[in-house]
Amino acid sequence: MYDPENFQRMAKGFSLDQAVAESERCLLCHDAPCSKACPADTDPGTFIRKLRLKNVTGAIRTIKENNILGGACGVLCPADRLCEKECCATEISRPVEIAKIQRFLVEHSWERNIKVLEASESNGKKVAVVGSGPAGLSCAAELAKQGCQATIFEARPEAGGVIRYGVPSYRYDVDFLEHELQEIKELGVEFRCNAPLREAGQVEELLENGYDAVFLATGLWAASRLHPEVSNVDGLMTSVEYLASLRDEQFEALRNKIKGSTIAVIGGGSVAIDCAEAAVKLGAEDVYLVYRRSFVQMPAEEVERIEALETGVHFLLLNQPVDFVINHQQKIEGLRLVRTRLEKAKGTGRRIPKAIAGSEWVLDADIVVEAIGNQAESGSPSWYPNVDVDQNGLIQADAATLTTSVEGIFAGGDIVRGPALVVDAVNDGKVAAMAIIEYLSKKEA
Repeated sequence: MYDPENFQRMAKGFSLDQAVAESERCLLCHDAPCSKACPADTDPGTFIRKLRLKNVTGAIRTIKENNILGGACGVLCPADRLCEKECCATEISRPVEIAKIQRFLVEHSWERNIKVLEASESNGKKVAVVGSGPAGLSCAAELAKQGCQATIFEARPEAGGVIRYGVPSYRYDVDFLEHELQEIKELGVEFRCNAPLREAGQVEELLENGYDAVFLATGLWAASRLHPEVSNVDGLMTSVEYLASLRDEQFEALRNKIKGSTIAVIGGGSVAIDCAEAAVKLGAEDVYLVYRRSFVQMPAEEVERIEALETGVHFLLLNQPVDFVINHQQKIEGLRLVRTRLEKAKGTGRRIPKAIAGSEWVLDADIVVEAIGNQAESGSPSWYPNVDVDQNGLIQADAATLTTSVEGIFAGGDIVRGPALVVDAVNDGKVAAMAIIEYLSKKEA
């Protein structure tokens, strides 16, 4: 049922009592497998130990020194297949709810105005960060902590990248994001929004205009499409458009369009789940999540899949979308599907879906949302023409240092990895920052 307040606000996190009680379930492992499993080295073993010993400020400091977006990761990380999967308490009962403890500690620091980070004395170096998503924010914060003047260039009106424009507010609240952005600003990072660098060679020119190094973290903002040539069709949307509309709080306009309609969402990842759940919340009559593989093969986390089922989303599995049904008025009327069966996996990969001959059918739908992934914008290689990219437009960067083919230009996040986790992007930002510091030191020597 649509409720403006519930739609715009994410669920409350742990209270102090709940967080402390959960921390007391920790076995205080000497080698802390949970810490080894965190891609961003947030070190849950240490911050949980500190909380358990009632050193709340120390616990907060551990998180924020290791992960400037510790709050975002506490909300958005698939902890059940990262740190919590390795928790030794699993062998006794269930894993410690690490992500919820992490979120609590970050929120507690804001409520009590506990400051654990300080700006460093300037070292005179200037670094440009292109893109304000998780990788860019993480890199800029780490550079600022090392005394660099980091300036973030963001093409959109507000900072945050995918965690602002690609996640519904009921999953990740904008107010929550603003707190973490404020902490980054307090480190001395400068934000320049509405500042696209999309002219040919404009990114590389930053090195000629007073910046000692550049970090590219532009993300993936072009939606993958079933049929890219199909456009200007009423009722056909990409997940990028759909979720951006939600973030722009166009709730009533979307509700008027969706209420009472039949919606088909193509995809099986977290973004597809978000799109489907949002449609239910906006009053759709029926919402179908269409996926060519099985329930257990869906990339979305198990808890997300279960929540979607409980919300009322219909899972239409082992069905491959092949085309849209469009009437003469250029309006969606349905989705043409073919049933699939799973064949044996090759090597260690997932079982492969194969179309069943003669099984084509049409799912009637008023709106179709394509949530089948994101890719690099088609013109992005021209923004940095001397930086090597692959056939998909992804920047090629050294895995250890994130250096590119152009001296002084580094890159990380989804524009290098392809679609990945927020915590992976955070780690890329940290790695790039340390590599930039080393590069600047050697250049000065």
